[in-house]
Amino acid sequence: MKTSGIHHIAIICSDYERSKDFYVDVLGFEIIHETFRAERNSYKLDLRVNDNTQIELFSFPHPPQRVSNPEACGLRHLAFAVENIDDAVSYLKSHGLAVENIRVDEITGRKFTFFQDPDKLPLEIYES
Repeated sequence: MKTSGIHHIAIICSDYERSKDFYVDVLGFEIIHETFRAERNSYKLDLRVNDNTQIELFSFPHPPQRVSNPEACGLRHLAFAVENIDDAVSYLKSHGLAVENIRVDEITGRKFTFFQDPDKLPLEIYES
């Protein structure tokens, strides 16, 4: 099997409106389609990250908390490419987000740092 890239990343949130605001208004992802699924009492929000990648944001009643400390097996974090990490960090902080100190990838020499979404999902920004 040969893949051509990542189509989408699915995220389950605990507070749909708060997470929708975060991913659309703070991170700037474009809404492709929003669906309320009455049979599940659930929203599904399709967001465009770029021309090739989407995020599916789901809400479900009473989802369990994410295990993060200590880290569990499975998806660790999502990383988004940014052109200027200093500008990106300033922008995130201006929206009240806590951002870790900028580090340098010892293999690539590129700068990166982490912050969290409203449900404490770790997100990384990586200077391209």
